[in-house]
Amino acid sequence: MKESIIEKGRLVIKKEIAVLQSLEKSLDSNFSEVIELLFQHKGRVVVSGIGKSAIIAQKLVATFNSTGYPALFLHTGDAIHGDIGMLQSEDILILLSKSGNSPELKSLLSLLSSLPNKLIGIGSNTNSDLATQADHFLFIPVDREADPNNLAPTSSTTAQLALGDAIAICLLELKGFKEADFAKLHPGGSLGKKLLLKVEDILDDKHKPKVLEDDGIEKVIIVISENRLGATAVQDDEGNVTGIITDGDLRRMLQQNVDIKTLKAKDIMSSSPKKIDQNALAHTALEFMRKHKISQLIVEQNEMYNGLIHLHDLIKEGLH
Repeated sequence: MKESIIEKGRLVIKKEIAVLQSLEKSLDSNFSEVIELLFQHKGRVVVSGIGKSAIIAQKLVATFNSTGYPALFLHTGDAIHGDIGMLQSEDILILLSKSGNSPELKSLLSLLSSLPNKLIGIGSNTNSDLATQADHFLFIPVDREADPNNLAPTSSTTAQLALGDAIAICLLELKGFKEADFAKLHPGGSLGKKLLLKVEDILDDKHKPKVLEDDGIEKVIIVISENRLGATAVQDDEGNVTGIITDGDLRRMLQQNVDIKTLKAKDIMSSSPKKIDQNALAHTALEFMRKHKISQLIVEQNEMYNGLIHLHDLIKEGLH
């Protein structure tokens, strides 16, 4: 029973992969003309559909907006009941429909015939009203859906989604849309933090644990305990950071059965500690700490000691 279910699941995925492979091969100069049209025009892109195609249309709108291309969703059914008024003269309409012949779509096409807007159709019927009336038509080769009854929109909507993503990413690359641009549109969540959050944003400037090279172990322990960062920087008389002592260093010292009364900070510190500028991205600091397998990192401002950050501080911010 279990094996049968697994095989059925695999068969569905294989069918959808086959449609995507056919879609990949079907892309031609018509696709590039659509991309050039969208890239050069100054208005918005309005994406419309009905049924499952409407859901795909909403996702494509979200993708366009998140990659810096202003977009709106227009339900095909609502469009013929007044919402067509949202369409401005400089907008381009992308209309999704497998059959290209639904009653609502035909009514919308009739409305559009009197408007100046360019129309891009996406569907699986080259003889449909959508295909013949659109300024540009992108064909999705879908002979059958993935379900055994060839009824539920499955392969066709997967292909619509993939083609829409291809359009969005091509536009992104043509615009030279970079990480910095992406960050401006995604300030929230882990993605925004990865692209925007800096070390200084999480640095606790009230706790800057530090001891001098000649300070005794007792002071080292007190400073580490008071600041709750599990470490302290070690400085020379001129204020330069020459080392770091972690709570792990203290434990290893105690295991050696040495006379701690005679030890000084410089005797147990790790020299040449890893450092990072406070203006660096927090995600960069996290990768740096993982690469060097350390939990604390010296933070500097203009090459001067400005505090410590702990691995846990970065993880608590949702970075990973």
